[in-house]
Amino acid sequence: MKNEIVIKTEKLTKKFGDFIAANEITFEVYKGEIFGFLGANGAGKTTAMKMLIGISKPSYGNAQIGGFDIYKQTEQIKKSIGYMSQKFSLYEDLTIRENIQLFGGIYGLSNKQIEKKGNELIDKLQLHDEADKLVVSLPLGWKQKLAFSIAILHEPKIVFLDEPTGGVDPITRRQFWDMIYEAAHHGITVFVTTHYMDEAEYCDRVSIMVDGVITALDSPKNLKEQYKANSMNEVFVTLARGAKRGE
Repeated sequence: MKNEIVIKTEKLTKKFGDFIAANEITFEVYKGEIFGFLGANGAGKTTAMKMLIGISKPSYGNAQIGGFDIYKQTEQIKKSIGYMSQKFSLYEDLTIRENIQLFGGIYGLSNKQIEKKGNELIDKLQLHDEADKLVVSLPLGWKQKLAFSIAILHEPKIVFLDEPTGGVDPITRRQFWDMIYEAAHHGITVFVTTHYMDEAEYCDRVSIMVDGVITALDSPKNLKEQYKANSMNEVFVTLARGAKRGE
């Protein structure tokens, strides 16, 4: 079993006035693991992810991301992770090659590394004919594949994916998950939020948040056995049914 801990949280909490968005979240994630972070709208998962990637300061609690302290080493955290969201991941008014150059620079790669890794990425995705075209001209599925490839361009310890397959067709979603499996096989930890419960089945372990609290955390197989469910969707519905808040 993968036993190197790359994400560790202890009672991580975020308050907005009297409202507790994320309440004493405690869990560990291991190297090369695909970790699903699930919750209905308003459950607190986006708030939790923002704390983990270093863009939102916790109210209290502790966390280490890739060995770095969430309070004192946020810049090191940002350099050691990749991040991709459904809402924003690439600059559509730049070409594919320009996006690679831009994000490679942000991730601290040298010009030589950017050129080498950029060419490898274009070869792998077979985008030779599109490399100098604007990203806006790509179909959504290809944008998502490109965004994921760029998010791991610098070979981060961890890549955070926030609803990465929203809006794409089932075949493209399956292809995207093949890319996730490959990244995990190479030792990159994948921390993914999704509202597609069939995708939860692909994860090594899954946590489910309800009203700011993690109410379940285990492998999909064990969770289905525990809740006597045939699918992760049934598990999710059982747990989310008791939620008192929404977006």
